[in-house]
Amino acid sequence: MIIVDELPFKHVEKAGFKYLMSVACPRFHIPSRTTVARDCFQLYMSEKTKLKELLKNCQRICVTTDTWTSIQRINYMCITAHFIDNDWKLHKKIINFCPISSHKGEAIGKAVEACLESWGIEDKLFTVTVDNASSNDLACAHLRRMVQRIGCVSDGKFLHIRCIAHIINLIVWDGIKEHGVCIDRVRNAVKYVKNSPARILRFKDLVRKANIESKSSLSFDVPTRWNSTYTMLDTALKFQRVFSGLSLPDGVGVKDNERPPESNDWKKVERLVVFLRGFYLLTRRISGSLYVTSNRGFFEIAAIYDMLNEWEKNVDEDFQAMAISMKKKYDKYWGNVEKMNMLIYVAAILDPHSKLLVVEITLTDMYGKEKGMKLANDVKDFSYSLFDEYRSLYSSLIPQSGQSGDPMSIDPNEDDHIGGGSDYMKSLRDRAKRLKGTGGYVRSEFERYLNEQLGAEEEEMDALSWWSINGHRFPIVSRMARDILAIPLSTVASESAFSAGGRHLDPFRSSLTPKMVQTLICTQDWLRTKGMSGVDIEENLQELEELEKDFQNNNLDDDVVYVDSMI
Repeated sequence: MIIVDELPFKHVEKAGFKYLMSVACPRFHIPSRTTVARDCFQLYMSEKTKLKELLKNCQRICVTTDTWTSIQRINYMCITAHFIDNDWKLHKKIINFCPISSHKGEAIGKAVEACLESWGIEDKLFTVTVDNASSNDLACAHLRRMVQRIGCVSDGKFLHIRCIAHIINLIVWDGIKEHGVCIDRVRNAVKYVKNSPARILRFKDLVRKANIESKSSLSFDVPTRWNSTYTMLDTALKFQRVFSGLSLPDGVGVKDNERPPESNDWKKVERLVVFLRGFYLLTRRISGSLYVTSNRGFFEIAAIYDMLNEWEKNVDEDFQAMAISMKKKYDKYWGNVEKMNMLIYVAAILDPHSKLLVVEITLTDMYGKEKGMKLANDVKDFSYSLFDEYRSLYSSLIPQSGQSGDPMSIDPNEDDHIGGGSDYMKSLRDRAKRLKGTGGYVRSEFERYLNEQLGAEEEEMDALSWWSINGHRFPIVSRMARDILAIPLSTVASESAFSAGGRHLDPFRSSLTPKMVQTLICTQDWLRTKGMSGVDIEENLQELEELEKDFQNNNLDDDVVYVDSMI
């Protein structure tokens, strides 16, 4: 309860809890907060031992990491491990939430290395997903040197994965600034209403009179998070008629970008919401941590390319300029596909629903037939070379009987039906036997995977479900899939931990030690995977409003008078 619901240790010593237990279970002995803290740490150590055993048996891990500064002015770093187990289940586990000396790249790299060594998984590191801060380039360079000393796939060349969500954030902000005035005006209108209880009541009254059916409520945006700006604009747009009925600040002394939104502003906002919706949904898709995202990364990048190309042809010059500005930022990070991490392409190939053919089609759509096919061939060559590397690593661990699907498909009893050709068939069998375990034979496994068609039922399966059923038929390729499909495309898994960190280290609990903070955050994350839901600190506004109506209908509502001279 204390860990999962993020309650303070002294919760057990509060009068309300003591009274509850005296009624619910009078014989229950309530422990002291010291005992509760000790029990929390013992649970952390117990769960950590179980997780160590799970990590020891996994093939490789991918990590995401990010840094954060608490209200205590302590720099924290969160490290989250992502991996697919032998049952093809994707795991996301916070393995570290600790203070860090600085935000410099070398310090981050050393801290990640120390964390991996403490868990005994430094030899399992596959990729590191981080945002585009220059310090992370240095951190990944440090970790690349570490894995090169220990031994790794592709000599660590593709260890560094750039957070796609962060790049989308940069791309979108370059476009949004083209519409700064209309966004500011809507933002100030929302702020004006939300800053006064009396104005909120007036706003609700106008919504009711306008017969607007919407469960949405006005929301502020976070200026550094464009997706929150999209949500604010999308919601405000539903109440466009209501804002016109309010006495919003205007006149002498009011800045141009703080004036009430005009008709033209709302038209721009309406088109902007349509434009941003695609990016909003795309970001949500690639930001998940409980399902595979690496297999869709390349196609989401292609979708952005297609969207920007369409908007560059828009008849509205403002939106055309916005698309051009965003395309420049897009080209900075993804314009040269040859510089992209090649594992992004391989992840798409290892999704049985797409494979190499869909990647080829996508590249030719983006870059034309000649350049697209050249890039597709480069991707194909890399995929085969990666397969050969995995073959050299794992072929000795896989029984010969597991390598089914010999392209020769020779039946030893066929001699009876061939007559004089029996000597030739015998020689073919001998050659096939010699090919087993060599590159010439095993490569056919990858080719068989690429050429195999999905059945009707398989079309409905997700990638991991398909591999859990068919992995035994592709023993080497499945090893590749287990590593590459685990790659997270965003750092959201680590960033979200800071929300919990902020709640644990609020002004009333800022005395918690870093060790105890790590205990609470890591254990909470590990327990949630056992079916316990996350903490939602926000009340449901719709439910509260319905509750208020019930109070009014039953004469249980005391009159509350709000006074605001600016209504």
